Amino acid sequence: MHTILKFSYFLVFILLLSCGDKTNRQIKNKTTEIVSEPQETPVDANSKVILFFGNSLTAGMGLDPEEAFPAVIQSKLDSLRLDYQVVNAGLSGETTASGKNRLNWVLKQKVDIFVLELGANDGLRGIPLEETRNNLQTIIDAVRQKNPETRIILAGMQIPPNMGKEYTTEFREIFPELAQKNNAELIPFLLEDVAGIPELNQEDGIHPTTEGQKIVANNVWKILQDVITN
Repeated sequence: MHTILKFSYFLVFILLLSCGDKTNRQIKNKTTEIVSEPQETPVDANSKVILFFGNSLTAGMGLDPEEAFPAVIQSKLDSLRLDYQVVNAGLSGETTASGKNRLNWVLKQKVDIFVLELGANDGLRGIPLEETRNNLQTIIDAVRQKNPETRIILAGMQIPPNMGKEYTTEFREIFPELAQKNNAELIPFLLEDVAGIPELNQEDGIHPTTEGQKIVANNVWKILQDVITN
């Protein structure tokens, strides 16, 4: 099982890196309305907002927008009659640096809960760990500066062992360490119980299918529900 997961991690990161420009073109129509002009996203002034800020995993590459895990979360909230509105601000190929640069645009709308899912592409490219850590911290600081009451959830990720044991281990620890430092909640591994399972991934063997997205949503919900109720 560990071997399968390691291989899956490798495939995940290869695609996250390689799908940048190509996937941006493919999913442009799915993300532009939310990512490029978040201030125009219709938001009920009486609803609380949960914003998912990430890469192609958040964007739901290869699926209709309503099948991506943020949309699944919205359906869950609606079924429980919880007055929250989900905004999917995922963009394929995103790194922590590019995410940091577009953050102000995204934060033009109010955000009550901010789910941060970035860092995977940094790890594959071998970006210095301190740079990744600093970029994530800058994003967290900017969100808190915009609204100190915004609750932050950090999605953990892992990288393949080919980067070396020391780099791999330190990369994995960035997420729990930042969560603890910033009093943020942590999703230990976004793709838990999905990575490495063929029937839960699309033909590329990497991005979750509709059923896989439901499991990813459940991984998120385990943490999100406590933030909502507390």
